[in-house]
Amino acid sequence: MNSMPVSTLERIRRYLVGLHMPRALEALDATLTQFEQGDSSMLEVLETLLGEEFTTRETRRIKMALQTARLGTIKTLAGYDFSFQPSLDRDRIMALAQLDFIERRQTVHFLGPPGTGKSHLCIALGIEAVRAGKSVYFSTLAEIVASMAKAEREGNLTQRVRFLARNSLLIVDEIGYLPIGSNGGNLFFQLVNACYERCAIILSSNRSFAEWAEVFGDSVVAAALLDRLLHHAVVVQIEGSSYRLREHADLLPDHLRSRPSALNPASAETALRRRGRPRKEQSDHQTG
Repeated sequence: MNSMPVSTLERIRRYLVGLHMPRALEALDATLTQFEQGDSSMLEVLETLLGEEFTTRETRRIKMALQTARLGTIKTLAGYDFSFQPSLDRDRIMALAQLDFIERRQTVHFLGPPGTGKSHLCIALGIEAVRAGKSVYFSTLAEIVASMAKAEREGNLTQRVRFLARNSLLIVDEIGYLPIGSNGGNLFFQLVNACYERCAIILSSNRSFAEWAEVFGDSVVAAALLDRLLHHAVVVQIEGSSYRLREHADLLPDHLRSRPSALNPASAETALRRRGRPRKEQSDHQTG
């Protein structure tokens, strides 16, 4: 490298070290060689060095954010087999991937039988949010309730609720797979109430809204949850068979091969009205 004084090159190296740009420092010699050979301009040299450093930092940031979000399993929208679930509108899911629902602090419900890809979609949207720089937290309902119950016993419930509600996107998977009892329902309501109109939520469930009283152990708590979670809501119903059991579907009884979708959100409004809630003139649910 005869075209650049050694002192200048050394100063550049010191600057890169001082600015904590190890990847740019690593790429410096090869990039300058390309410049001296006439393969790139000085602007392209700068672009290459900054691009290498930026890519390295973004990779590190995303990795750490995925760990913080508890999104250890990488599932992407590109890896979702939309052809196996023809009831699912691919364009609608890709529209959700634009993350406008996070800015609007909406709740997205994925409803359907086990194995239809609800968790896959939850994780994939969570990963899109992490890549966009959003703070995300993913957990099953059972795990969240257990952590809140532990915090309540230790006198730290308020702090736990604040920790969970501070994220841009809270993802709660597997609602209805395990009963959580009335105390669990009360704890979850406190979290939902803290998140309401403050952060976006994604929920997945294999149970109909009409069954939430059973899931949460209390019809009043279930109605209060639905009142908040169906306001500013996007409801996505998935009909079809289990992707995991696709190779062994012939071994299942007929009534387990393909179950109907969870429930039309209008039925949830009916359930709420039966508990004395007035019918709204205009629905806030966004289902299309």
